[in-house]
Amino acid sequence: MEERVLLLHGFNKNSRDMQTLSIYLEHQGFHCRSLDLPLTYHEFDQSIYLVEKHLSDMISQKDTPIHLVGHSTGGLLIRKVLQETEWKDSIGHCVQIATPNRGSQLAHVASKITGYTEHYKTLRSLNATYIEQLNLPDMTPFAIGAIAGNRNHLWLGKLLQGENDGRVELDSVYYPGLADFIKLPYGHKEIHHQKEVAELTARFLLTGHF
Repeated sequence: MEERVLLLHGFNKNSRDMQTLSIYLEHQGFHCRSLDLPLTYHEFDQSIYLVEKHLSDMISQKDTPIHLVGHSTGGLLIRKVLQETEWKDSIGHCVQIATPNRGSQLAHVASKITGYTEHYKTLRSLNATYIEQLNLPDMTPFAIGAIAGNRNHLWLGKLLQGENDGRVELDSVYYPGLADFIKLPYGHKEIHHQKEVAELTARFLLTGHF
């Protein structure tokens, strides 16, 4: 059975940012599709209809499970998709990479800068209060694994308290409903380009654990 994966990029990125991970997963025998999502100037949940459209297209082509993998904001989008999708029976395993499940301190800081989140509206979605209002359940029937980084070598990371990857705090990635959780010594911008991360992602998609 061909294992299929839908890849979701993060804030202010596009499908090219997931290309390295896609190539690794293709070498592991997965068939990957990377989406271009409006994750810069719009709240992240406005991307759901695009994910739904591609899920529908993929399901119509072949009736096998579709795994979801997202970096940063893309991982948060996965949880919203799992809550809203009409294709629940067709979703396989899911992996979040450096995803701010409990919100981003940096997004909160950005909200204090006049006009910044009015322009970069996706950042609004990363505020802890916004995420809480989505009422995303911790416990779901889906197996979700999260990979977090703790290499803080970005100057913005100096604004954060506790272990972080230079953008997202370790404590924000973890939540109780995860099937598995692992932290690795990588920064936010590099973590999803690492072979080790790709291998762990492939393992989780196949087995439900890292």
